[in-house]
Amino acid sequence: MNEIRRVAVVGAGQMGSGIAEVFARAGLDTIVCEHDPAALRAARTRIDHSLHRAVDRGRINPTNRADIWAHLLFADDLEALADRQLVVEAVVEDERVKTDVLATLDKILADDHAVLATNTSAIPLTRLGIATGRASHVLGLHFFNPAPVMPLVELVSSLHTESTVLDRVERFTRDVLGKRVIRSRDRAGFVVNALLIPYLLSAIRMAEAGHASPEDIDAGMVHGCAHPMGPLQLADLIGLDTVEAIAKSLYDEYKEPLHAPPPLLSRMVEAGHLGRKTGRGFHPHGGV
Repeated sequence: MNEIRRVAVVGAGQMGSGIAEVFARAGLDTIVCEHDPAALRAARTRIDHSLHRAVDRGRINPTNRADIWAHLLFADDLEALADRQLVVEAVVEDERVKTDVLATLDKILADDHAVLATNTSAIPLTRLGIATGRASHVLGLHFFNPAPVMPLVELVSSLHTESTVLDRVERFTRDVLGKRVIRSRDRAGFVVNALLIPYLLSAIRMAEAGHASPEDIDAGMVHGCAHPMGPLQLADLIGLDTVEAIAKSLYDEYKEPLHAPPPLLSRMVEAGHLGRKTGRGFHPHGGV
């Protein structure tokens, strides 16, 4: 089976842009696909800013930066991905949207051994895989934000995913991308979010009840537990809409009260106070 060299990312948001940058940094022939022209332009800008920061911090040099750009192509039509060996879906955290994208890609990809991966944070893989004709080659490849910096990737298998496919993608993620890989079974939240989201929701409930201010809750965990960032700061970084979506997936799966989104979280999402991406969440964020 050929080494994975031709890859693509569908979805040019924050995560999609970051994953595409990871691929291009590894010297892979990378296509970023997004139907919205404005989102595609924003992805170019986001990657450009990220690479400039990497140069400024001495992580790459200007020659590396030019080489990374040479490995990136941008497209607005899924048909451009027909020859890809691995495609990562990184669209909105909505099961219907993800299912539609994966089903369409299944029909477009020419290689029967091509792998369809999803960057979902919590949606069960089996439901996504059966929407395609290649459930044995569908898996979860969950990167963390910001993808070029965070070393971890969760590799998630469904009941249908072949072990040889998992092994191949694990070697690729570890040896080519240079990421630390952990495996998870197909359960909502996988490993990290199954542990993290109840913690974040508990902090939100504490703020909602007036037990302490957001600043003091975060300071308590940073200075009392040596966390690099407080839970409400982290929720703002992730995006409160994403936190809510993962919480709903966890609650749908387990029906545990600790997974239910607190009313304050739902109201903030409804108001468009999504954290860093909108400039306002549990803390103010300038420069957005």
